[in-house]
Amino acid sequence: MADDRKPKEPQDLPEGWKWVKLGEVIEETYPGEWGDNPTDTYSKNIFPVFSTLAIDYDGRIDFTKAVPRKLNKKKIEKLKLKKGMILIEKSGGSTDTPAGKVAILKQNFEGTCSNFIQILKPNNNICDSYYLFYRLLYNFKNNLIGKYQQKTTGIINFILKDYFNEYIPLPPLPEQRKIAQILETVDNAIEKTEKIIEKYKRIKQGLMRDLLTKGIDEKGNIRSEKTHKFKDSPLGRIPEEWEVVRLGEVLYFKNGKSPIFSEEGVYPVYGSNGLIGFSKIYQFEGEHLIIGRVGASGEVRMVSGKFFASDNCLVGLLIKEEGVNLKYMFYYLKYFDLKRFITQTAQPLITQSLINNLLLPLPPLSEQKRIAEILSQIDQAIEKEEKYKEKLERLKKGLMEDLLTGKVRVNKLVEGEVNEMA
Repeated sequence: MADDRKPKEPQDLPEGWKWVKLGEVIEETYPGEWGDNPTDTYSKNIFPVFSTLAIDYDGRIDFTKAVPRKLNKKKIEKLKLKKGMILIEKSGGSTDTPAGKVAILKQNFEGTCSNFIQILKPNNNICDSYYLFYRLLYNFKNNLIGKYQQKTTGIINFILKDYFNEYIPLPPLPEQRKIAQILETVDNAIEKTEKIIEKYKRIKQGLMRDLLTKGIDEKGNIRSEKTHKFKDSPLGRIPEEWEVVRLGEVLYFKNGKSPIFSEEGVYPVYGSNGLIGFSKIYQFEGEHLIIGRVGASGEVRMVSGKFFASDNCLVGLLIKEEGVNLKYMFYYLKYFDLKRFITQTAQPLITQSLINNLLLPLPPLSEQKRIAEILSQIDQAIEKEEKYKEKLERLKKGLMEDLLTGKVRVNKLVEGEVNEMA
């Protein structure tokens, strides 16, 4: 009799592929161990342990989230995580978050994971570790594991015993390795791009701190008190050429209105947290700053063109265009972090009176433009990398769908197109 867990109408598998139970390709499986809180941090029995929170939805592990725990020496020898092991979350998902996250060890780890995570050792004679990882990740991302989730009060458990009876498509081992290699190449490109983005963001943060507190002279040098003249001000020491103004002296703020949405609308409608829809009418035209007033209070964005702003926003327009650069104001308010001034009511709130009375340093117009241009250039670099990352993520999603289901055979792929991303 056919197993009722086998797909009722499985798609035709490519030649050489077969359906196998998940449990048949797993050589060994056991839970991690959370251990005890250490009382003596110098003990030789203290090892790093991480929970399900360290595993993200793309199958990566943040080892910095591991914490020291006391574990029996005999246990830790078995529980130490080795490259190629697969981890799967079996408990810990909240009622609005699916359980069953999966990750693969890309390096040895001198510690272990909590008992809310199951450790899987694939049988590499019949199943490549990385192929199995991507197969399980595909199941998770496409919600093919919902029937194995057991909901209780405030938590979701993942029924691994039943999941191990699930059938998965298994190509020949060489083809598994090629599929895994292609997907890993894309993953590596995504991670590389993420590191570039984070690097640019760190550079931007440092530049904002220097440019918006010390400024940059005509020769392109960051000012310092060793080489330039500074003076005392209500905001502390600032360059001698700068002045201090109230925000309401340079920007005129107006409340947004309750939006009128339309499916045929062409004008963007902005709320405190960004774009929320479209309208047939517009309220503002030109370059403006939008500050979240209610809800996502303190969020600042710069918009241009014709648009509508909801009543949970303040919209700022320059009063003295000849002496103030709007983009400089945008960067300063982002750096200044208006969220510090949120009034905690039923909904977080920033008042127009507070905004109008904020003090800020104002360099000469030419310097404002230099500062804004430098920060705009690095923002453009970040945006370019973020778009590339989005492109890679779309590529990965498509490849997983095609390769892991057998819709496209790896021998028909032009490998050079993928390798260019490495």
